[in-house]
Amino acid sequence: MTSSANNTMSGEPNKLSGQFHSVKGTVVETIGNLTGASSWQESGKEEHAAGEAEYNAAQAKGYVEGTVDRIGGKKDAIAGAVTGDKSQQAAGNVRHDKGEAQQEINKNA
Repeated sequence: MTSSANNTMSGEPNKLSGQFHSVKGTVVETIGNLTGASSWQESGKEEHAAGEAEYNAAQAKGYVEGTVDRIGGKKDAIAGAVTGDKSQQAAGNVRHDKGEAQQEINKNA
């Protein structure tokens, strides 16, 4: 079985790598179906599943990171507003908005 979950340099899940392995696995499985090669069929199914798992793990990781930024940004914005530190308030708002965008990109369809 191909382990696409560890195919990136950092060992972290990656959406692009996950998509690549998902598509590659589908192609290999299709070739196996057309030629009757059961080893290709099985190998393709496994690589497709590993690619999907990697994509989903990367998506979940991105959503969690967005949540952390969103909450941290809100905290900083509130602290800046309470203390009158406009710079901290603005930076907190930027971080909050960045986290919100990251959550939106990584939410499940």
